[in-house]
Amino acid sequence: MQYRITAPWQLITRFAALAMLVLTASLAQAQVNSAAIEQADILNLRNPEASVYSSGQPTEEQLQVLAQSGVKHIISLRPSSEIDWDEAAKVKSLGMEFHNIPVSGAGDVTSENARKLDELLASLNGQPTLVHCASSNRVGALRALSAGETGGESADAAVATGKRWGLGSLESAVRSKLAE
Repeated sequence: MQYRITAPWQLITRFAALAMLVLTASLAQAQVNSAAIEQADILNLRNPEASVYSSGQPTEEQLQVLAQSGVKHIISLRPSSEIDWDEAAKVKSLGMEFHNIPVSGAGDVTSENARKLDELLASLNGQPTLVHCASSNRVGALRALSAGETGGESADAAVATGKRWGLGSLESAVRSKLAE
């Protein structure tokens, strides 16, 4: 059996080429058309993290814009009783994945639901995602709760984090839970 010895510069060149290929593939995966998403006039649309948007309920037409713009996942915090059309079926028909963590109101703004959202977002590995409820208030509430409980942020900093995600009228509920 013959072994071929590769010069160090050849190994470096091959490694660099492989690294560029991986980088190019990952950038292509994460690219979204932010301008098109922003022009879709989605209620309370925000972009609090790279490749992650939060908003109120998108319409069927806005879901189509999201899909065409590179969004891969829709996370709804709305229980099925709040919506009169099949959002999951529409999302799937557009080639995106649908996820649901039902949060009915202040009573469902819990550590458990905040943890579920954290874990789900982490499992998506930075793929373009929209997290929504009716107005983005519940989205912001869960993100604030998470920032305070697991992120170690002060109540004021956690609320500021939540507001970046859409927190509004649930601020007092979040502050109460963080004070427990």
